[in-house]
Amino acid sequence: MFNTDGDMYATTEQGRHAHLNIVHDTLFPICHATKPIHSNPHRIPPKGFLILSSSKIFSSLRSSSINPSSSSSRSSVFVKTVFTSTMNHSVKTSLKVPIVSASQSTNGSHFSSSSGGDSFFRSVLSSMEQVYLNRNPTAKAILELVGSTDANQICYDHIAYRTFGVNGYGIDSISKFFLDFGYTQREELRFPKKKLKALWFSPPNVSSINGGSGVHGPLPRIFISELLVDQMSPQAQEIIRKYIGLSGAGHKHTVLSSALGCLTWPKPSHYEFEQLASESEYAAWTLVNGYMVNHVTISIHRLKSRLKNIKNFNEFIEDKGFKLNSEGGVLKVSPDALLLQSSTVADSIMFEFSDGIKELVPCSYIEFAERIVLPEYKDLPEDKVQEVHRRDGFEVGNADKIFESTSMDQLNRRVA
Repeated sequence: MFNTDGDMYATTEQGRHAHLNIVHDTLFPICHATKPIHSNPHRIPPKGFLILSSSKIFSSLRSSSINPSSSSSRSSVFVKTVFTSTMNHSVKTSLKVPIVSASQSTNGSHFSSSSGGDSFFRSVLSSMEQVYLNRNPTAKAILELVGSTDANQICYDHIAYRTFGVNGYGIDSISKFFLDFGYTQREELRFPKKKLKALWFSPPNVSSINGGSGVHGPLPRIFISELLVDQMSPQAQEIIRKYIGLSGAGHKHTVLSSALGCLTWPKPSHYEFEQLASESEYAAWTLVNGYMVNHVTISIHRLKSRLKNIKNFNEFIEDKGFKLNSEGGVLKVSPDALLLQSSTVADSIMFEFSDGIKELVPCSYIEFAERIVLPEYKDLPEDKVQEVHRRDGFEVGNADKIFESTSMDQLNRRVA
């Protein structure tokens, strides 16, 4: 694992770092998450390091005890035993991994949590969410603002990821984790102009914990897109394939990469980033952000105050000074008028490229979705309406415009 100063380590001191730093068995290069421009993290120099096996970390997590705490504080996963695997000997150690929150929807197959699998799954999601919030102050601020205004459940409609569709690094590299925990593959969406395709996955029927929010709430849908690399120019393909090749077996550890906030390949040069950005801003974004969460989406209709109407919500957010993605209009409406979506403009983070150049690059954003009750259920009393009675799925036209939340056009508008 490499931090932003180039040091490689995995600390064994409990609570010394906000992220667990792990190096994969084969020592493929991984870059530590870069710093959000609004944060002021303090680097603590490591006193020692261990080379750890990522596959053994997750197998240990699966069998470890998880101690949930209140929604306002972190719970922790204790990995009982982890073994090093690259020094020709084994070392036992105990590690403490900070955990925060995530969420759910009510359709999909049934998943039993009797074995503790549900707790493990939610803990992985919450680690991804912690990385996302640490890197994206706008998302964190909005979630806190909505939570203080609408003191009820804040549920996620969906969580989204971006990938490179080549050599096993595409949709399947992340989706297999969700499929293993009861998710069901649903429709495919195509975006020819952007050279993208996407699949979404519905969650299993898992009861939320005490009707809580975040990780204790309903599980989200999952939306995973991939760049159709074979359709890119030879120059773009060469750059992408170079870093995919340097990643080694990184496609097997995409979920770990997302949970730790790390790239599975080395940092690119500034020139390579600019080359990709000139052809595909999606490709450039993925090169420097990897498998980290692209966005989470608040389920607006599940709020209890006047904010459960997305038009009221958008007005409220803009009045607080947040910039919304204006591509195709602030409010994105599906042709059937049953799926209403909006999103913020992405935050930026300072990224240091391999050639030493430092520059702000697009990070992630937060989306908002209101799903309208289907016509056949329009006469149901409001207190009887459940998620299954509302419009499901995604819409190509809406999603195409939401993708623009990380575009330079929108980021420049935010700065203006």
